[in-house]
Amino acid sequence: MPDKHTLTDNQTHAVNLRVRHDIRSLIDRAAKAQGKTRSDFMIDAARRAAEESLLDQALVQVDPATYAQFLEVLDLPPNGEGFARLMNAPRPWDK
Repeated sequence: MPDKHTLTDNQTHAVNLRVRHDIRSLIDRAAKAQGKTRSDFMIDAARRAAEESLLDQALVQVDPATYAQFLEVLDLPPNGEGFARLMNAPRPWDK
């Protein structure tokens, strides 16, 4: 039998925040524009920010041969149609 303190996906817990009135009003306006409650809006925003923060911390590990190949590609001079088009594009500061 599971422990009575085991969390399930459906359990919720309170999080208390103190915000300035102007920020709360801004959040309320944005939540209303999306048809959400303040809580739902803030939870969605916080979840997205948390996911982005953790994804920014991702470490990619590869074997030495793959890393050597990666460095080799980085050392190649840029070329190709896209690069030529970019280099030949008009520069706004030259107008």
